[in-house]
Amino acid sequence: MTKVLILGAAGKIARHAIHQFLEEEGVELTLYLRRSSRLKQQESDRVTVIEGDVTDTRHLQEVAQGQDVVYANLGGDDIEDQAKSVAAALEAAGVRRLIWISTLGIYDEVPGAFGKWNHQMLDGGYLEPYSAAARVIEGSKLDYTIIRPAWLTDRDEVNYELTQKGEPFKGTEVSRKSVADLVVKLAKDSSRDVRGSLGVDKPGTDGPKPSWY
Repeated sequence: MTKVLILGAAGKIARHAIHQFLEEEGVELTLYLRRSSRLKQQESDRVTVIEGDVTDTRHLQEVAQGQDVVYANLGGDDIEDQAKSVAAALEAAGVRRLIWISTLGIYDEVPGAFGKWNHQMLDGGYLEPYSAAARVIEGSKLDYTIIRPAWLTDRDEVNYELTQKGEPFKGTEVSRKSVADLVVKLAKDSSRDVRGSLGVDKPGTDGPKPSWY
């Protein structure tokens, strides 16, 4: 039985991942979020819902005890502080595997006109905290994988390609369902892309900006 702790479990990508995890045999989920009432209906013999804030390091450490994989679907202006707390809690709990959702552009890896547009949209308060949070995770002792999605859609599709850290980012958009599929695959294979950082986009979406702009 693989035990997966999902932080920020009410997020849109996380909800897709929860559904996909529960289609797999041998997976137990612990859903951690600030308002547990949002997911109470998910509780079952395979799903435990816990209310908490990831910046409460001691509580998170307690919850993380015995987990095999932690998937962090977090956001907000304090994302760097959240990253510090998650890294400290997991290291103290002896949990090594972390899947961390970030965003494209944290390494200035998006080329061309789209890269310039992405900076215009995300600089000045969004990209900088996510870059700092990624540096915290990369400086930890954890077996992390950072995921850097393109601009997100709610399309009902699983269609994506990957780029590694140090490679130019491809594409402009990707579905949340696709990102969730990658999360589940990484959780199932503890040796895949360890201490790696993956750009995720839908093939064929290259351009100066996402299609809806």
